[in-house]
Amino acid sequence: MSLLMQENIVILWQDAIHHAKNRCKISLDSELEAYLISLLIRYASKPEIAQQIFATAFMKAMQAKVYQRQIGLQDVGDQCLLYAGFFPRAAEKKHVKVSYFVDLGRAAYANISASTNDLYGSLALQFVVLMDVLQSIRNTSDMLPLEAYELWQEVGSQRAFDILCSYGQGLPIKKR
Repeated sequence: MSLLMQENIVILWQDAIHHAKNRCKISLDSELEAYLISLLIRYASKPEIAQQIFATAFMKAMQAKVYQRQIGLQDVGDQCLLYAGFFPRAAEKKHVKVSYFVDLGRAAYANISASTNDLYGSLALQFVVLMDVLQSIRNTSDMLPLEAYELWQEVGSQRAFDILCSYGQGLPIKKR
C-alpha cells in the first residue's frame, strides 16, 4: 500500500471518529483515539473475524506463554470491540447479547494491563465508550427501545441511553 493511500485511510478514519465523537458528545484522549484508528485500519480487510469463537480464543490466549498471551488477548479484545461497535446485530446470530462481547473484550484488555493507567487498562475501562463511538460511525439509531434499555442496563452505554430517551419524553429508570 502506498504511503499516500495509507495517509488517506488514516484521515478518513480520523474524520469518521471525530464525527462519531461529536454525535455521542464523547471525548477520547489522543492515545485511545490513535489506537482505535490503528485497530480500524488493521481489521478493515479481515472478514475472517466473523468466524471467530471469542471465548475459545480467550481461553487459548490465557493458556499461552506470556508474549503469545498478550497478542492473543489483544486480538480478542480488538475483535470484541469491533463486534460490539460495528456488528451488534451479529450477536443475535451468535445467540449472545452485545454484553458478551463487552465483558469478554474488557477482560481480555484487563488481563494484558499492568495497571489502569496503561493503554490496555484504559481500553478495558473505556470499552463501552469506544463501542459507542464505533456504533455512531455507522450513524444509525436502529436500536429498538428494549435493545437500547438492555444495553444501557447491562453495560452502561450512554449512546443506548440517549436512543432510549429519544423514544419518549420521560427518563428511564435503572433497575438495581
